[in-house]
Amino acid sequence: MKNIDQKWLYLITLSFIWGSSFILIKRSLIGYTPLQVGGLRIVFASTLLFIIGFRSLKTLSKTDWKWIGIAGLCSSFFPPFFFALAQTEISSGITSILNSVAPLFTTLVGIALFGLMLKGRQVLGVLIGLFGTVVLIAAGMENNINQNYWYSLFIIFAALGYAFNINIIKKYLSHLSPLAVTTASFGVAFFPALIILMYTGVFQQFVHNSAMHQAVWYIMALAFLGTALANILFNKLIKLSSPVFAASVTYLIPLVAVLFGFLDGENISFIQLLGGLIILFGVWLVNRKKPNLNEKIK
Repeated sequence: MKNIDQKWLYLITLSFIWGSSFILIKRSLIGYTPLQVGGLRIVFASTLLFIIGFRSLKTLSKTDWKWIGIAGLCSSFFPPFFFALAQTEISSGITSILNSVAPLFTTLVGIALFGLMLKGRQVLGVLIGLFGTVVLIAAGMENNINQNYWYSLFIIFAALGYAFNINIIKKYLSHLSPLAVTTASFGVAFFPALIILMYTGVFQQFVHNSAMHQAVWYIMALAFLGTALANILFNKLIKLSSPVFAASVTYLIPLVAVLFGFLDGENISFIQLLGGLIILFGVWLVNRKKPNLNEKIK
């Protein structure tokens, strides 16, 4: 029996971790504002990463820090705020579904700016996955007519940031360890996030706010698992695979997120399930290897 490819293990693990992040954001927003949720997520994750990874920062050169600065703003600073803002108007399941445009953006940015070459089969897989996402969005709009889909623009911008981040890491930072890249990236985001937190007055409000006391546990889980650990695994996945394969994790995340949303009382329909199957087919098509005819069947 063949061993399971390591990159698929990372992909599946990340799907479950990030898929649960959307329901954690939803629960966090019960006690905190979107800016507070995003800021605390970054500060908590940055603190943990610095404790375990500060020694790895010695491996970065001045050129590396230039690219880390860009990648850090694109993936570690803006998205945590964008996702929290979006989920004030859009359900956790639909938010995760909208995030599935990341592989398409990764492909387009890679081709336009980073010299990425794709086979026709991979392009077709991306488009099929995107079609599955459209099916899920349409079904979600039908089931949730009171949601403000203008807030979906926050998710589009976050996905675009992820697309730049993936291509930058693959082309310019692949010689660094995943821990070094993740620690440095969140180090870039730490101080701006801390300034925003101080502006919101979260530290003064926390003392006498029982809702904050309860919701802080969701933010800590979001920061330590859905942010720090997940980004280390994701950067490792980028090193092990192609940018398109790494980005395809966003095709699997909605399946987990919609399930958690359903368990939390959000609606799910047969059409959404069908869209999920289409997405899975797109992921498989993007990453399918042609069989080696010279390889003996054991």
